[in-house]
Amino acid sequence: MAIARRRSRLTVAAILVAAVSLLVDACGTGGGGGAEAGRTTAPAARYEVSSMLEPSGRALGVVDDKTPWQYGIVTTFAEEAGRTPDIREYYSPWGEDFDGEGNAFLWKHGQLPMMALVPSDTSLADIAKGEDDAYIRRLADQIAAYDGPLALSFAGEMNGPWNSWGPEHTEPADFVASWKHVHDIFAERGVTNVIWVWTPHVVDSGTTAALRPYYPGNAYVDWVGLIGYYGPIDGVAFSSLFTPTMRQIADFSDKPVLIAETGVAQSDQKEAHIRDLFRGAAKAGVIGLVWYDQRKDWPGGKQLMDWRISTSVGARAAFQVESGRGGFGHSFKTG
Repeated sequence: MAIARRRSRLTVAAILVAAVSLLVDACGTGGGGGAEAGRTTAPAARYEVSSMLEPSGRALGVVDDKTPWQYGIVTTFAEEAGRTPDIREYYSPWGEDFDGEGNAFLWKHGQLPMMALVPSDTSLADIAKGEDDAYIRRLADQIAAYDGPLALSFAGEMNGPWNSWGPEHTEPADFVASWKHVHDIFAERGVTNVIWVWTPHVVDSGTTAALRPYYPGNAYVDWVGLIGYYGPIDGVAFSSLFTPTMRQIADFSDKPVLIAETGVAQSDQKEAHIRDLFRGAAKAGVIGLVWYDQRKDWPGGKQLMDWRISTSVGARAAFQVESGRGGFGHSFKTG
């Protein structure tokens, strides 16, 4: 009888162990199931941006130097522009971690996050040689873990001599090599939620370098993002500010064009310049326009300009009317 009872207890125990094992397999490793359990669980699905690369409409965005959590720029822009922005662009210094929660907050509220990654304190040649690979891998993993899309611009305005990675400091080949190196590491880490945005400054009197030597190639770029401002030096009309650069780029790239940073300086011509900007952008077939709604020095100079929509009642009205007339306003959440 003792042996029979012992066998009965062992049988019950075996059944319980099997049941627990099945339950663990069904539920995954949520409680830290260890290496063996981890190997039996499929990896989490990652956000995929392939359907977003050819937008069907024109987006309207806003950019400033605040963090994703500083949402005041979005609410202010919505009041001034008459609609909530579709893109929220911000700057991130090289070496800083990716703010997954902040970007998720933006995406949840309807803005496609766009991060301008700024390599101010590092050498592009060193990046290309792999000296910052630990950071790049960490950044790639952090971005991949964020459950949403990210438009990523690396070393923007690479043709601007005012930047430490510009023509007077860095060779175009180093820019291209560093871009490809970062892109390749992201690909190796399985990152599928990044839209790669190549963002030169428009070719003008302050940025005369040819753009083709800076282009990484169609396999490494999803969107072309142009940066240019209407102001007292070169920004007098879309035809002179953006069109020549777009024609130059069309010789080597057929990627969609986003005006990734722009603004119209306060002057007695601001309303006319706003009308010209939106009409020119719509006619050129850009996929969107991102406005710098702040006061800022003229690019490459120290002349303070007021780029805000609300500098006058007329400017605000012109912005609302022309952006609406041009069909600017495209939610990336709906395709």
